[in-house]
Amino acid sequence: MKKILGALFSLVVSSAAMAEAPILLVGASYANASTPFNDVLQAPQGGTSVNNGDFLSLGNALVRHRKLSGHVINEAQAGATTFDRRFCRDVCFEGPLWQGYDKQLTKALARVTAPDQTINAQYVLISLPNDCLHSGAMGIPHSETSPCSIQQLNEHADRLVHLGQRILDKGLTPVFLNAPRYDDLDLPFFGQQFQLQWVIGSADYALMTSIRHQRISNDLDGAVQLDVWKGFKHIGDGIHPNRKSTKRAARRIARFIRANE
Repeated sequence: MKKILGALFSLVVSSAAMAEAPILLVGASYANASTPFNDVLQAPQGGTSVNNGDFLSLGNALVRHRKLSGHVINEAQAGATTFDRRFCRDVCFEGPLWQGYDKQLTKALARVTAPDQTINAQYVLISLPNDCLHSGAMGIPHSETSPCSIQQLNEHADRLVHLGQRILDKGLTPVFLNAPRYDDLDLPFFGQQFQLQWVIGSADYALMTSIRHQRISNDLDGAVQLDVWKGFKHIGDGIHPNRKSTKRAARRIARFIRANE
């Protein structure tokens, strides 16, 4: 009887620990509103935050959610792509850099890995990158860019699959947060506001989304793709979710995690 009670107690403790384990988050501005600074306080776009700080990111919404533990390891960077890149306009600036998703994941894992290499986490959320969305997301002068080719769209999917496999190899679950519908965004307006050479069109956006979805489904057994942006509304800039949309997305993530404890 004591052995049975002991086993049941261990199971309860294990489940509770999993429920309280930190959530790891990598991504771009949907996940973290702030652009990164380097060691000498240089930053892409001067260190600005989305909407000058008046923006609820998914990372902050998850921290506040009452059904989660509140522990979110957020290594996302506003403006990031899946790959490392420089800040460029007409020319590129050598100092400030964005770190890609692979480095973000490395940092997030380091925060929760014990000396014996056990990892205090269960889920890694992968939020929407800027890859192929606009001329500012290429790491070269805007005038030298053009909308992504099929090869570049597949390379974008390659990087996400590689990331997901790294997560699976660590015994964790990658949760890819699907993109909003194109019609819920206003990317042409966003492009005008920020004086971009081009933004992705609806056909390429649909193709990129389809390639990404199929590759993750086919190549990553155990990965999750989660629709969290249904009913998406932007803050007026054409691209970033308003507070209600972000809170709703956090609630959907919390519901998924609780259902799988």
